[in-house]
Amino acid sequence: MALALGGRARRLVSATLVHQNGCLHKLQQTGSDRLLGEAKAIRLLPRRTNMVQELGMREEFMQLNRELETSYDFLGEMRQRFLRFKRQKYLPEIEKFQALAVAQSPKVMVIGCADSRVCPSYVLGFQPGEAFTIRNVANLVTPVQNGPTETNSALEFAVTTLLVENIIVMGHSNCGGIAALMNHQNHQEQHSSLVERWVMNGKAAKLRTQLASSHLSFDEQCRNCEKESIKDSVMNLITYPWIRDRVKRGEVKIHGCYYNLSDCSLEKWRLSLDKNENGFHITDREIWS
Repeated sequence: MALALGGRARRLVSATLVHQNGCLHKLQQTGSDRLLGEAKAIRLLPRRTNMVQELGMREEFMQLNRELETSYDFLGEMRQRFLRFKRQKYLPEIEKFQALAVAQSPKVMVIGCADSRVCPSYVLGFQPGEAFTIRNVANLVTPVQNGPTETNSALEFAVTTLLVENIIVMGHSNCGGIAALMNHQNHQEQHSSLVERWVMNGKAAKLRTQLASSHLSFDEQCRNCEKESIKDSVMNLITYPWIRDRVKRGEVKIHGCYYNLSDCSLEKWRLSLDKNENGFHITDREIWS
């Protein structure tokens, strides 16, 4: 907010008219009535008055005011959510949470997308301490030869230290990262944004999709690429020796999941070991709906 108001009044009171001499002419109350006494004519600093004048339009000024108030209200809402969590979940299960404060022993590692609509713990019902989770744009797992990333460092810790028994790569429909991958021009890699350079790790899935479904619409191609990318990430997990060896010994199982936002269904695959050929395959497709 461009006004130099003091304390709570700065966030809960907005100006509708400003005198040229730098004084509030009229205040519009937007918060609690208990602040009415605080919201009297408050002198603006000249720099703030100039800022209002530079905006030129009252609507733009009021929009800035509303944005700050929204941000402030959200912080208040976060506080209430935290206190509700403490009151309704933490305190009734205080022994469980105090044990988690000492150590964790999750049985599942989830690699999910950073998309705000697809929280693995919320969708799959994990409770605190049950799933070790890392999220990135388009839920990609790069092969070991590509070098260190935050994702494979989390994988290493989960597999070799926490000794998780299951690894899940969880993708979803309408993924913005996959859309960026499908939109990207392959010959422009040197001039790409950070997001574009990251999602190009899924280039193999993109090329396979374009080859197999060039007759489909762009949206349909994206849906196919979202699934192909999950399968590639599942296979890339086997390039890490400390994962591959544990899978062969039956100590770790690997799964791919595709969450459809439109109908709340989940398509699932499993990585299987062919002991005769000593190879790995994506098998056992299921749909949970």
